[in-house]
Amino acid sequence: LQMLEQQVVGGEQAKNKDLKEKHKRRKKYADERRMQLVTALQQSNEDSSDWVLLNVYDSIQEEVRAKSKLLEKMQKKAAETEIKDLQSEFELEKIDYLSTIRRLERDLMLFQQLLDQVQSLVRRDCNYSNLEKIKRESVWDEETGCWKIPQPLIQKTRLP
Repeated sequence: LQMLEQQVVGGEQAKNKDLKEKHKRRKKYADERRMQLVTALQQSNEDSSDWVLLNVYDSIQEEVRAKSKLLEKMQKKAAETEIKDLQSEFELEKIDYLSTIRRLERDLMLFQQLLDQVQSLVRRDCNYSNLEKIKRESVWDEETGCWKIPQPLIQKTRLP
């Protein structure tokens, strides 16, 4: 009775060593795969958890569709990141340009006020007493990158 019971429990091939090895390998592979999935899910965020679960497909078309969607999602995310980077870079450049413009406007106002104050101290017989004439006679030099201003001259008028 015991001998019959041992043969019946576990089916006809209860003593088949190859089958037992095959079951052990399958169980070991399933355990390893389950541990990999658990580890991957713990390390991933919401977006990548979809990617981990997409590894089981009924057909190649489903796999292609799923991977295409994932690729589109990743490309969209990369494009959004690139847009945000460009916008922040543009904003920084804009702020820098505006601060430069404000500084130059302040400097221009300072020089204009200094010029207005100093003009009254220039002798009347000097060519620098007429600022509009000096502006007309000044020439911008491209090579040196500065203005060529006429030399100051004092015009003495002699009475006969």
